[in-house]
Amino acid sequence: MADLQTKVIELARRRGIFWPSYEIYGGVAGLYDIGPIGVRIKNKIVDLWRKHFIKDNSDFVVEIDTPALTPYKVLEASGHVDNFTDPVVECNSCHNVYRADHLVEEIAKVTTEGLPPSELDKIIREKGIKCPKCGGELGEVRLFNLLFETRIGPYSTNKAFLRPETAQGMFTSFKRVYEAFRQKLPIGIAQIGKVGRNEISPRQGLIRMREFTIMEVEFFFDPNSDVEPPLDRLYDLEINILRGDDKARGEEKYTKYKFSEIVNEKIVINKWMAYWMGIASNFVNSLGISSFYFEEKLPHERAHYSKQTFDQIVVIDNVKVEISGHAYRSDYDLSRHSAYSGQDLSIFKKFDTPKIVKKKTLILNKDLVTKEGRDFSKTIMEIINTKTVEEIERMILNKEKVLGKDIDMYVKIVEREEKISGERVIPHVIEPSFGVERCLYLTLLNSYMEKDGRIILSLPKRLSPYDIAIFPLLEKDELIKKAREIYDSLKERYDIIFDDSGSIGKRYARVDEIGVPYSITVDPMTLTDNTVTIRDRDSWQQIRVNITDLMNVLDRLFKGEDFNKLGKLVSNNE
Repeated sequence: MADLQTKVIELARRRGIFWPSYEIYGGVAGLYDIGPIGVRIKNKIVDLWRKHFIKDNSDFVVEIDTPALTPYKVLEASGHVDNFTDPVVECNSCHNVYRADHLVEEIAKVTTEGLPPSELDKIIREKGIKCPKCGGELGEVRLFNLLFETRIGPYSTNKAFLRPETAQGMFTSFKRVYEAFRQKLPIGIAQIGKVGRNEISPRQGLIRMREFTIMEVEFFFDPNSDVEPPLDRLYDLEINILRGDDKARGEEKYTKYKFSEIVNEKIVINKWMAYWMGIASNFVNSLGISSFYFEEKLPHERAHYSKQTFDQIVVIDNVKVEISGHAYRSDYDLSRHSAYSGQDLSIFKKFDTPKIVKKKTLILNKDLVTKEGRDFSKTIMEIINTKTVEEIERMILNKEKVLGKDIDMYVKIVEREEKISGERVIPHVIEPSFGVERCLYLTLLNSYMEKDGRIILSLPKRLSPYDIAIFPLLEKDELIKKAREIYDSLKERYDIIFDDSGSIGKRYARVDEIGVPYSITVDPMTLTDNTVTIRDRDSWQQIRVNITDLMNVLDRLFKGEDFNKLGKLVSNNE
């Protein structure tokens, strides 16, 4: 993989896909510019994600856009202020700082996910791990918070952070979106946006960055509702899963399951969770990546709020990389934000028909309490305000006293029937989350191939930066003019790059390296018989077609019809 990554990074620099930011000043680790070709591919990945997660689910998913700057209180409520940390260790000699778990995994070859700093520190001492740079002794492992801190306005007390994820903006906006969406559950809120994480040791190109783009859905649903996901869309799927129980026994091989098995056998504990994992499978397949599986996280590996978590792992060149995360977050997020903000983020669930329920009610003899004086009144009111009706009922049954007086003289519990039309519910949340740049990078790695000493970026057609390249074979006015006419006739339907500089071989090589699937060449024969050649990127085969049929042939090619059957095959001079 290292060799493949080196080749892809070099290709990306040379062909304007991506490169380190601020290169003229030496660059900054974890920051990358996405170049003109990279932006075209990246935008198509985003559009494809929107299609799978939003457009194809538009009956229950909407998209919003929230600020990257996040007030302190929001990330305090979410738990990021206290828990968004990674373990670091510093060399006592050269003072280089390393991500402790990565260092242990690379040198000791042991799995470290979920291990506390004390355990990492123990492994470093037992294995005699030293500083990779100078060989010096390593200090004590400590936790480092990954939030980028800033201030809003001129006041030092108005502390804020660059958001580490887009999720919190969706949680805090939930009630507004719910009310605008006809007060209906389930509802998915999607967002695509920049986030920042102050990574300790960014590495592997676009795999681990300090600033990147996230595509997330926070899917809100009533866990007791009988509303079913549209599972019939996915029943033809087979999904590879490495289950937590198998991991706990030391097994590392995933098992292939039918989608129906995943649901019916509750391998994934919630149907909506299974549904979004199925959608994620289809999306990753559409990136041209077919080798992946879902790894269930063990209890000590997943976040404290998660009932179940799966990482979607892509395997390229025998190396495993996470492309997405899927978490059943329960009602943790809305409950926390309700508590910290003082705002009710529950929703009212109306019953189909009103229900008659028996409800215990507390009755206070205010006149008698008042006669007992101020101290007694204060004490009895503290009990009422801090205890449940059931707890006070137990005090009455146990004949407990308040300042020496029997509580049942002042408080009684009665049971009454009430007609209720609904109940308040705090929705649960399923979260599928992708990093855009990571999707871009893994797509490039998966598409990279070499043929006869030349590089081909064999991207899926829908992700290619341009659909077609148009070349005049020679720099002759009549050929250039004809090529421009073809360009003008096709540009409304296709993304086209026009190139008339250099030899035809070099031009073919340039578009192969950025993944353009088809090249149209105008040559002297075009001027006599009105035909052009169409060249296929991956096979280098060429067919000759009449210009009057060109639009039809191209449409059929992009629908997936056999290249060699759509025109007269001509000799390949590559």
